[in-house]
This record gives sequence, C-alpha cells and structure tokens, in this order.
Amino acid sequence: MEQNPKIKLIHNPRFRSLVIQAMLLTAFVVLAGFAISNTARNLEKAGITSGFGFLKEVAGFDVSLALIGYSRSASYGRAFMVGLLNTLLVSSLAIFFSTILGFLLGIARLSGNWLVSRMAVVYIEIIRNVPLLLQILFWYIAILNPLPRPRQALNLTDMFFLCNRGLILPRPVGEPGFIVTPAALLMAVAASAALIRWAGRRQLRTGLRFPAYYTAAGLIIGLPLLALAVTGFPVHWDIPVLKGFNFRGGMTVLPEFIALCLALSLYAAAFIGENVRSGIMSVDRGQIEAARALGHRPGMTLRLVVIPQAMRVIIPPLTSQHLTLVKNSSLAVVIGYPDLIHVFAGTTLNQTGQAVEIISVTMLVYLTISLIISMIMNRYNKKYAIRGR
Repeated sequence: MEQNPKIKLIHNPRFRSLVIQAMLLTAFVVLAGFAISNTARNLEKAGITSGFGFLKEVAGFDVSLALIGYSRSASYGRAFMVGLLNTLLVSSLAIFFSTILGFLLGIARLSGNWLVSRMAVVYIEIIRNVPLLLQILFWYIAILNPLPRPRQALNLTDMFFLCNRGLILPRPVGEPGFIVTPAALLMAVAASAALIRWAGRRQLRTGLRFPAYYTAAGLIIGLPLLALAVTGFPVHWDIPVLKGFNFRGGMTVLPEFIALCLALSLYAAAFIGENVRSGIMSVDRGQIEAARALGHRPGMTLRLVVIPQAMRVIIPPLTSQHLTLVKNSSLAVVIGYPDLIHVFAGTTLNQTGQAVEIISVTMLVYLTISLIISMIMNRYNKKYAIRGR
C-alpha cells in the first residue's frame, strides 16, 4: 500500500531540519525585535536621544596617552580612536612578549638541567595561580609608584630616566628625506616575506635549505641603514632634559602602560609555557631519536623536528590565550590606563549618557579584534595541519 505523502515528509530528516531552523530563526527575530522596541521605549521615557550624532561633539577632556593628534577640543569620535589604538598597542606588545617568554618557559620546563626546570615550574605555578588584577596592582602600586620623583630619577647615560612619571627616552625626529627610511623598512619586510616563502617552496621541491631567516634579518636591518646613509642620516634625537619639576623633550612611557604590559605578558606567558610543554611532549620520542641518529644537534633537532610538529598541538590553545589577553587588557581601567574601556566606555559614556550605543560599539570592537586574531591563527594552524598529513 502506498504511504501518505504528508507522513513521508515528516519522516524526512532534511525537512525536519529545515523546519527546526526556521522556528529557531523566527524565535530569535521575535526576541530581538522585542528587546529593541523595549529599549527604544525606555530611552524615550528617560528622555535620552539615540543615535551616533554625539561622536561629532567636542569631548572636552584630556587623555594621557594618544598615538594620534588629540586635544580637549577634539570630538568623541577622535577620543574613541585614541582609546582603540591604546588598546591595540598594549595588546599587541603583550601578545608578542608573552609568546616569546612562553616558548622559553615551555622549553625550560623540559630541560635536563634540574635548576632551570625547577625555576620554570616555580614561575609558572606562582604566576598562573595569582589573579591577574592583583598582579596589575602589584606592578603599578608596589613597584612603579614608589620610584623616585623626576629630580631623583634613575639616570642612565643622561639619556634614559626612570621615575614615578614613567620611563623617559630620547625621541627620534625626522627631517626632510627621512620618509625614505620607513619606506625602505617596508620594502625589506615585504622582500623578507617573499624570500621566506620562496625558500620554503624550494626546500619542499628540492630538499635544499636556504638561510632565509638570517637573510631576512640582514635585509630588515641593513636596508633601512643603507637608506639612512644614502640620504645623509636625516634624523636627530630629542634628548629629555630635567627642567623644573619634570622632564622636557623626549618621549615618556607611562607607568600605567608599563605595569599593564608587564602583568599581561607575564601572566599569559605562564599559560603559554604549559601549552608549549604539552605540545613538545606530544611529539613521538622516535622522531627525536631519528633526528639525533642523522647527526642533528639538540638545538637543530628542537628547531627543525620537534617544534614544527608540536605547533599542531600548541596553536589552538595559544589562540585562546591571545584572545583572553586582549579581553583582559580591559582591566587597565583599574590603574587609569587610557584604553578603550576607560576613554570610551568610561569617560565618554558618563558625559553623553549614550549607554546603548557606546556599550554596543565597544562590544563590537572586541568581537572584531577576536575574530581577526582567530582568523590569522586558524590560517596558521591550517598550514601546519597540511604539512602533517
């Protein structure tokens, strides 16, 4: 007997899946519409206008660290950019330093030297078991705040000074023709990337190795120096000088920035070190013995055999650590570092009252940064996964 077409449709897995997805989408749209209409109604009752017109209004407050031109007469939109760049600056530097230190810790953790191994264990266990917020406060309050005042600053060669105002350094000032040097640096970086890519393909095709990394380092250092020499060194240094109660000239690295960068780097490095250790331990012992049988020294075995295979295990948790580090940078607000939360979701929100817009934009910024980091790391992970097949 022929089955009813309606009954046949109900038992079709594809049809059931489409119906369930349609129901979920409808529920999501209804909930989102209710939330938006309810928020708009509450804002109207409170007399708060919605929209992003406030970004063009004058901010009227100072920011202690600005990587782009900024003053009290700048707009809230400009203040948003200043906070965003400060967040990206401290996050990128902390990711760089924590990754290098984490790899060193992971290797030291497996060292045959008992003292080195124990020191790595002690560091990891202490740092990762103390809350990050306390570590930020420790570096800021206990280490940097008690530093002497500018008149009694720690002096190194009359050019570098360390005091409670921060680290004061000479500042390079470019003259006409200096633009050639950064252009040469960009060209060197691009040429180095192409060279490393070519060397990798050549090695896969012929088995012959080319010292691409040493050559790239020579290009990145040598080409800008050559550009400086050809253009007659069109740069001079603005040396900081103590005048009155503070230094004039040079550039100042704020103590808030130093404390936050140190705490984030050291904290993330402890976790990355354990990720590196687990990655190295996942490599089969026979691979190491085979490399040694071929005459490779321990350093070469680690660099050419162990680390490339361990990266397949290291990269996924390393990505999580980088994402966590970026989000943890929002703790900067406790020591007054002018990051995105402090400048935009703090001062700007308090002055304008545009809570929904400001919090939404701030969340969107952190989401975008995290997605970009994930995309880059996933691409890198895919590269190593293909090599392992």
